[in-house]
Amino acid sequence: MPHPPRRIFRRPACRVWRAWAALLFGAMFFATACSDAPPTLTPLGANATILAFGDSLTAGVGAGGFGSLDREKGYPARLAARIAQRVEVAAVPGEVTARGLARLPQTLERFSPDLVLLCHGGNDLIRRFPMEQTAANLRAMVTLCRDAGAQVVLIAVPRPGILLSPPSFYEDIAREYGLPLEEKTLSTILSDADLKADPFHPNAKGYALLATHIEALLREAGALPPQKKQK
Repeated sequence: MPHPPRRIFRRPACRVWRAWAALLFGAMFFATACSDAPPTLTPLGANATILAFGDSLTAGVGAGGFGSLDREKGYPARLAARIAQRVEVAAVPGEVTARGLARLPQTLERFSPDLVLLCHGGNDLIRRFPMEQTAANLRAMVTLCRDAGAQVVLIAVPRPGILLSPPSFYEDIAREYGLPLEEKTLSTILSDADLKADPFHPNAKGYALLATHIEALLREAGALPPQKKQK
């Protein structure tokens, strides 16, 4: 007499486990795909040129004391000494972004930089120019630098006031173009009487701190090799 067909029962636990595994894998994939990786830079060669472009903050106003300009104590010179790399300076104290944009093409042609440290916009903020126009000028500067074959690092300048913080357009531009952004250091410096020469400019100690943070950003982004650990 033939035996009745056997019923095959699948274990519910297996189905539950597989469902959880699929959900976990999907969540991990989604998190990885949607995470914002920090912007990276192409490593700079030994003969690469870095261009520090900006206004009085790049020129080193305040580095020699109140109202005094000292390029040797400004952040570009301090940075060059720290990284043993060529750092050229093209800075005009008091300059607004519209004028900076106008002189940038000639500056790029002159220096042919591999990387531009762009620190601009402070004078626009002091004069209360429309932020939309300042942001548009900065975007145009970034485009010019990239068209000239240069990478760009953006340095945010805080708005004058009690609560020193940079306008949101710096972060917006950095995100749009995938730029490394130094966003907090100038705000920190200008909030500390021991690090500033006046309400708008660091002193020598402040510029040294800015150079340190820019170096760290360049190393983190991959433009410079990681700092060797001291034994």
